[in-house]
Amino acid sequence: MKRKNNIIWDSRLYPGKLLIIMALGVSSMFAGCKKDQQAVIKNSNTQLTVPTEGANLSFATFPARNEALLAMQVYNNHFYNQYGTYGSSFKAYYWKDDTHAGRMDFWTQQEAIETLIDAYDINPSTDFKDKISYLYNGVRDGYGTLWTSNTFNDDVVWGALMCVRAFKITNDGGMLTMAKNNFDMMWNRAWNTSVNGGGLFWTTANNTKNTCVNAPAAICALLLYQATGDVAYRDKAKLIMDWMVSKLYIASTGEVKGAINNSGVITEGPLSYTQGTFIGACDLLRAPYPSGGYLVIGSKAMDYARSSMCITSGGVLKDENGNADTQGMKGIFARWACRFAKNTGTVSNYGGWLDNNATQAWSIRNSQGLMWNIWGTRTPETTRNAFETTGGVAMMNGVYQYH
Repeated sequence: MKRKNNIIWDSRLYPGKLLIIMALGVSSMFAGCKKDQQAVIKNSNTQLTVPTEGANLSFATFPARNEALLAMQVYNNHFYNQYGTYGSSFKAYYWKDDTHAGRMDFWTQQEAIETLIDAYDINPSTDFKDKISYLYNGVRDGYGTLWTSNTFNDDVVWGALMCVRAFKITNDGGMLTMAKNNFDMMWNRAWNTSVNGGGLFWTTANNTKNTCVNAPAAICALLLYQATGDVAYRDKAKLIMDWMVSKLYIASTGEVKGAINNSGVITEGPLSYTQGTFIGACDLLRAPYPSGGYLVIGSKAMDYARSSMCITSGGVLKDENGNADTQGMKGIFARWACRFAKNTGTVSNYGGWLDNNATQAWSIRNSQGLMWNIWGTRTPETTRNAFETTGGVAMMNGVYQYH
């Protein structure tokens, strides 16, 4: 994936009427926006209430489970494209934007499919399960089954991670094989101990070792271990994670740096998706390595995200609107942070903060029900790209991991 750590936050997007998310105990006092500040549309046979321009969003309420389902349905209505048969099945992809100019890029396509997998986990249905299979077929159709020509090792990891997560739903052995083969190919060309003592190179140019490949690779390896019982994947996950802790993790604060070059110089700071996948890897490592300290490390990383990666400490996650690659990263954070809170029994600590982010995202939806990545202002009605509108959907479904 082609990106730089050049996140832009424009304070002009947060005027005096910035949505003030209420603590859950306070927001429960309000039934919703005043009737004259609402517009109602129909989507997927469900009534959707949408704040109009200029609405006082400080009265926003926590989205219900059926609204999390609706958010995914709205997304599919805008971007899902089923385009032909694949053997006895079908194939599909997500359009890159709502003008339907072409399919999403390789790695953002995987993340859109993961967003659908998140939604299936919360509201399982035959429709969602079928779409996951058809989208997987679309990946095979568009890119083949082995992605050696993709020079971005993180892209390969995102694709393998999607496949192994989809396998857990469909039990389709082809998905597991594709995940294994691509992870193994990536590992063989990317893992290196002669530079900085370990870690996976970001690209085949072998210039930097980045969290955006190492953290999701640790998650993918652990899921492959769960799916296959092959302890080599478990051991690789620990190798990756222990290297990241030694080189990219700041123990005093919980910050996870983004990259280190071959001279040992840190070249990128944290982003929500790298912080989030690091947290997810900590969560999954706790069971096979209970004495590894991963609960403490993951909790520290969560604390840093809450205190330092939000517009205000403990508030809404920063926009990360620097370029097309960064616009959907909050959804990846939501995926793993919400699971961490659930699996580690720390909902009492982190749940309110995550809930408030879900409330914020849903409150700024446009009349179509889409949520862009700038959560402090209402989503425009104009053309939206598919990646920037995954974050709110993932956050809304993520909080129902523990609700």
